[in-house]
Amino acid sequence: MPELPEVETVCRGLNQSTSGLTIKKGEVLLHRTLAYPSSLSEFEQGIRGKAIASWTRRGKYLLAKLSSGWLGVHLRMTGQLLWLSQDSPLHKHTRLRLFFEAHRELRFVDTRTFGKFWWIEENQAPEEIITGLQKLGLEPFDQDFSVEYLQAKLTKTQRHIKTVLLDQTVVAGIGNIYADETLFKSGIKPTAIASNLSKNQIKKLRKAIIEVLDSAIGEGGTTFSDFLQVTGVNGNYGNVAWVYKKTGQPCRICGATIERIKLGGRSTHFCPQCQP
Repeated sequence: MPELPEVETVCRGLNQSTSGLTIKKGEVLLHRTLAYPSSLSEFEQGIRGKAIASWTRRGKYLLAKLSSGWLGVHLRMTGQLLWLSQDSPLHKHTRLRLFFEAHRELRFVDTRTFGKFWWIEENQAPEEIITGLQKLGLEPFDQDFSVEYLQAKLTKTQRHIKTVLLDQTVVAGIGNIYADETLFKSGIKPTAIASNLSKNQIKKLRKAIIEVLDSAIGEGGTTFSDFLQVTGVNGNYGNVAWVYKKTGQPCRICGATIERIKLGGRSTHFCPQCQP
């Protein structure tokens, strides 16, 4: 599933390609791609003729402020937003199309069909309709994302720290890839109990979260399977990852063999020596 760096990369690409442009029309090819409204015609009529002012990201959600109303998107596991010429061959997993001038379109391709779109009227706040927005914790780059904030969250739970990092109500946007990378960079074992972490460990963890995510954004995200930037380009972070998908390889810091375990049903990668 695309995480914060991938969604942020898509957001920046959408701002470069579509900001200021008007949606001439939309076409929904798979009904369940719509989360709201349930009516295809209402969605298509609602977005028609609306200009995109700008895109923003909240956690793993994308929000487009329109000249009237909002467009919300969640890529989920395999969703891709691609900025293409309208005569580009239509991928068999294309679920939704937004048409613009100059024969361009924003095409949503989604193999697993879990991705969702919302159209929200002007008189409604996005979080009223996209209820998942109400549950999100702080953004890692928010000025309020402090050591004290993180400490207050961690001291309340006996869960493994890896599991806590995946909890979107604690930190918005972190998924499996960057939880593993963050814990490696902070020297914390994924199975450590969150409430047992010292303040110094929490300081290192906060710093690592910001550094890892910032580095991943700089690399255009991570592509291991489905993720593509809006131009169709792969993300490059996988080439510089420390532990994720590195099972059996030597740690670049100490030379120990990277291990993989299952934690909460998720593959978890770590260095047994750097993360004792």
